[in-house]
Amino acid sequence: MTVSTFVAFAAFGAFWGVWGASVPHVQQQAGVDDGQLGFALLFVGAGALPAMLLAGRALDRWGPVVAAVVIGTLGSTGAGLALTAVNLASLCAGLALVGAISGAADVAMNAVAGRAEKMSGRPVITRAHGVFSGLVVLASLTTGLTSAASLPLAVPFVTVAALSLTAGAFLHKTLPTDITEQEHDHLPATAPTNRRGIAPFLLIGTLGALAFASENAHQSWSAVFAHDVLRSGAGLSAVAPAVFAGVVAIARFSIGGVKPAHARKVLLTGALTAAAGTTLIAAAPTLLVAALGLAAAAAGTAVLFPTLLGIVSRNVEEDHRGRATSIVTTVSYLGFVVGPVYVGLWADAVGLRGAMLAVAALAITLSILTPALLRLSGLNSATTTPRPQTESLRPAPHPARTHQPSGCSPSH
Repeated sequence: MTVSTFVAFAAFGAFWGVWGASVPHVQQQAGVDDGQLGFALLFVGAGALPAMLLAGRALDRWGPVVAAVVIGTLGSTGAGLALTAVNLASLCAGLALVGAISGAADVAMNAVAGRAEKMSGRPVITRAHGVFSGLVVLASLTTGLTSAASLPLAVPFVTVAALSLTAGAFLHKTLPTDITEQEHDHLPATAPTNRRGIAPFLLIGTLGALAFASENAHQSWSAVFAHDVLRSGAGLSAVAPAVFAGVVAIARFSIGGVKPAHARKVLLTGALTAAAGTTLIAAAPTLLVAALGLAAAAAGTAVLFPTLLGIVSRNVEEDHRGRATSIVTTVSYLGFVVGPVYVGLWADAVGLRGAMLAVAALAITLSILTPALLRLSGLNSATTTPRPQTESLRPAPHPARTHQPSGCSPSH
């Protein structure tokens, strides 16, 4: 199960790496200007958000087979976009479909990763996100090489489509279609949180939104900052997002073995590191200093969302994992969408250096809210360390309430 999870995240990262590097060519093929491209990109979020919410219920209804289907479909959808985006209308329609499939895949993969981590007792979520980041970098660079070789736009998309189909088939072969009694016997007991409704996941999702807003702000604006503020050449500026993604991958692999009991410390340290790095970027007199700040910001933001997702994973039962994951992921994704816009608004008002300070404020806000929102959510990260022991998933004793139903249900 762990290996198939990593393969799925690899396919997901490869897809977005290819897409990120291919945007200029897609724009040229579709014959749209910058304003029209910005409008078309809104359809990614428009397709993703409802699909993310529906994917959670589908996972709880039909099991991990849903993950195999959406992962296998993602690459083919991207290839279809690359072949059919010849005007604004077809580009918008293709991006809406890509957004829907990728949003569903995002939820499904994270739910599968949470299940694998809980079953195996080994760190899976953070390292799986590291695989994603690593493949984004690798696929971006490879796509750049195919572009330099004047190969058709469809080549990298067809390649990633084959990878997605392989990942989907591997998931279908290795993952059980439902929760078996044997799995029940090997899943650790969870805290009895099923009566809390969706509130705990909305709170965790709020922290995730702050984390993603900061992360995508850097990913989207680092090249612009290097070029416009520090006057670096186009070549050096283009390297900034790859450097950011590379440090994110390294940080996620490095932090993956930290015990769940230290999750709160990881969140606080990550947020403060991101704030310090972003502040350094804002004050940077040279590209080298900005690169050091960008590396610190990348390392800090890298650990935030996977750690939050791990906290949720350890406190949810399998029959509600899909819905819990979809709520947290959807709310967090709103921050991902808003982050670049947030920077743009601040840049118009006070310049890009001032905008970087506004991004640092997001990380500081996250560090302030983390203890309070974790406490309010009732998802105590220190009490549910994964252990691959033969414990029952059924009601677990609790210091205040014994033999209550365990797990959490994001029911409405």
